[in-house]
Amino acid sequence: MPDVDELKEAKKFYTDRPQKTEGFFLKFSNSLDWGMKNRLSRIFNPVSGRTVMLAIDHGYFQGPTTGLERIDLNILPLVPYADTLMLTRGILRSIVPPATSKSIVLRVSGGTSILKELSNEQIAVDIEESIRLNVCAMAVQVFIGGEFEKESIINMTKMVDIGTRYGIPTLAVTAVGKDMARDARYFRLATRICAELGAHYIKTYYIDEGFETVTASCPVPIVMAGGKKIPERDALTMAHNAVQQGASGVDMGRNIFQSEDPVAMIQAVKAVVHDSESPDKAFDLYNTLKNQK
Repeated sequence: MPDVDELKEAKKFYTDRPQKTEGFFLKFSNSLDWGMKNRLSRIFNPVSGRTVMLAIDHGYFQGPTTGLERIDLNILPLVPYADTLMLTRGILRSIVPPATSKSIVLRVSGGTSILKELSNEQIAVDIEESIRLNVCAMAVQVFIGGEFEKESIINMTKMVDIGTRYGIPTLAVTAVGKDMARDARYFRLATRICAELGAHYIKTYYIDEGFETVTASCPVPIVMAGGKKIPERDALTMAHNAVQQGASGVDMGRNIFQSEDPVAMIQAVKAVVHDSESPDKAFDLYNTLKNQK
């Protein structure tokens, strides 16, 4: 115990400076609990307000996708340049070094393969796994317009409820089937339903016409899904247009790890997302980094 006689009277109360409560940097997330905000701050860069998520969870329904045959060799060199890894618990435990400081978004829905009806998913990972693995968010696929639409929506709402109990955000991933229209009207519908039912942020596809109406009508952050592999310049242009039209970042997979030079590509994407670099300059950066090798 300290000697009471040696205690000094506190003086620095700064009565001329009122205490302030800072607003949270992420779109419509100010009312979330501290733990939620802390996890989201590890996914999204607090300076730019955006994220570069590296999606490598494709194997959960389609096996060893091209570029993901050897994650230890093809993906781990990309990790230093990503803000977040989106993956399954199997890959996280078996391959990703526990010393990594990157935030983790864990795929928690599943149950079908490319050989069956993809919308027939369930919750495949218990909340205790997410806690044990110290993840920053849980990803659930939502099939608006799909055969098992209702079931996939309920999957998401269940994870929102239990995730909120433990301070872990839920990412709703909008899926587009073969017979669904890829237009602004559909994506406004899909993203708004997910947001209305509690998703903390949403992954959806970019469209050339009306994407700004999708981000404007969605009350939570949207990250752009990379989709199928396209030429590097086109992918950089798509990412640039998405963030300029209101997306809070990108979640790219094939357009990075299937690139001719994945390390150069993820750095170019990062320049577009966090530095608002133009597609032309980002493509020049990609080529410069590629040619240096």
